[in-house]
Amino acid sequence: MQPDWIEKRQSLRREVDVMLSSITPPEATAQPMEVMTHELLVHRVELEMQIEELKSAHNLMEEARDRYVELYESTPVGYITIGRECLITETNLTAAAMLGIDRATLINRRFPNYISPRDKDFWYQKFTSLAQHAEIEKQAIALEMMRSDNSSFRVYL
Repeated sequence: MQPDWIEKRQSLRREVDVMLSSITPPEATAQPMEVMTHELLVHRVELEMQIEELKSAHNLMEEARDRYVELYESTPVGYITIGRECLITETNLTAAAMLGIDRATLINRRFPNYISPRDKDFWYQKFTSLAQHAEIEKQAIALEMMRSDNSSFRVYL
């Protein structure tokens, strides 16, 4: 079985050949230069059609990205993404507001810096366990987080 892109290319080639058949001489009577010109025209039209498909796919991807960003930013739930080193790699505006810190300030900062001192040991224990056991899919934990004004609030991760 041929990959999908090969079938698509062959179909595109047939479509272009049909489009150009009215302006190029039949292959049996064509001169070498005419055959070459036909091939170049076919290739050009194929490329133009592929460009249009790519533009369309690009537009769809941009629309999907914009919807994702809108959902991510406008949700009433705080999202924070952290890496294996406990550094915050991404956060939404809601999480930044909950912590009372500008979002740009949170990026590349250590997540445990915002955990209440009494919950830090618990956090490190859970985080270490998750890091060592990649097969663990989900765990729910409750932590006390600290805002920039030193007030605290409970979160569920």
